Amino acid sequence: MVNAPDDAQRDSIRYRAMRDIVEQMQDDVPGKFEITKEGIVHDMMAPGRPHELTAARVSRRLEKSMPDEIVAHTGTPDVEGAPEGIMRHPDIMVIAEADMEGQGSFDPRTLIAAVEVVSQSNPDNDWVSKMRDYPLLGVPIYAIFDPRTGTGAVLSEIHPTPEGPRYAIRKDFVYGEDVTIGEWTISTDALPRYA
Repeated sequence: MVNAPDDAQRDSIRYRAMRDIVEQMQDDVPGKFEITKEGIVHDMMAPGRPHELTAARVSRRLEKSMPDEIVAHTGTPDVEGAPEGIMRHPDIMVIAEADMEGQGSFDPRTLIAAVEVVSQSNPDNDWVSKMRDYPLLGVPIYAIFDPRTGTGAVLSEIHPTPEGPRYAIRKDFVYGEDVTIGEWTISTDALPRYA
């Protein structure tokens, strides 16, 4: 007698298959791959100059205000919650250097904050999917910078809802205002906009 896999086993098998596909395609197909509850997200467009300049300026501004043992990291690896079936790659990860040691993906619960610069080609990935996925992963703070509109938001305080964990507090901002991410306040002056 063979036992049929339960929902958790099916989810785990499905996630592992998607993870294997992403690993195989990552070097050969342009763009960025992430895994959500709905499946694989492929942003085919490489980030443009305004996106990358925003990430660089926000990262530098954060690091100037943080203690040396905390970094605003803009590189790899991904943030992965295999039990949740989610693999994301934040534009900026606020994380303790000590939590970056070792091999493999970062544990999302070690992140102090995830910061995203909204993609021109797929804004819903940042405003909808990641707003759902980051609290599921246990990332305590999610900040969004949107060069399309010159606005953004900082979300915090994860709380349970019938649809799963969500952020309870949202503080919107307009470029030019100071914004607080965690314990650190930075300027949003001179952040580029998409043309």
